Amino acid sequence: MGTAALARSGGLPLGSHLFPVWPGAAFAATALPVQCTPGDNLALHVAVAQAPPGGALVVDVAGEPDYGYVDEILAVAARVRGVAGIVIDGCVRDVGAIARAELPVLSAGVSVREPGHDAGGAVGREVALDGDRGPTRVRRGDWVVADDDGVVCLPRGRVTAIVADAVESVARDREVVDALFAGRSTLDLLNLDPSRVVGWAGGPVSAAGSAERAG
Repeated sequence: MGTAALARSGGLPLGSHLFPVWPGAAFAATALPVQCTPGDNLALHVAVAQAPPGGALVVDVAGEPDYGYVDEILAVAARVRGVAGIVIDGCVRDVGAIARAELPVLSAGVSVREPGHDAGGAVGREVALDGDRGPTRVRRGDWVVADDDGVVCLPRGRVTAIVADAVESVARDREVVDALFAGRSTLDLLNLDPSRVVGWAGGPVSAAGSAERAG
């Protein structure tokens, strides 16, 4: 399931400022939360060293995003460990090397500033990332899904219901797409009222002429 469908079905967006470091980076995995100390990535090194294979790191950098918290070394280490991906509410560096490692990483940007490696932090504790509607809390065992559209969190205990609803949503979207290829209009298929828009000229709302509305 894509993140757009999951968000529509109850998944919690982790913020529109998070983007894939390289095109096509995507994963779905259980979350291991990581709390970095501002300007330091020691906790990330610890998380990679003990992450369960197939899990994903969800990283809070405590409001100090402008450091390259994930670099080539951490990306390769995470890839070898079997980490499914990293979501970080901060910046990364060595973008080309991260892409070559084929580690899916979604970040808030890129920064060449090197972080420290000795200030502590936490692994496994709940973190809160800035979402589009305020802070979104991520706990160990929640599911995180990431793709080109962004990142969503599926709270543990709600995963099955959210995915089931998303499956139905995607099926409905496919029916609409098929109808569009057959010549129908989105105005017709989605039961939209074009008369609310200034400049609507009226006339057929689908190529098949199945409905007409006058402005």
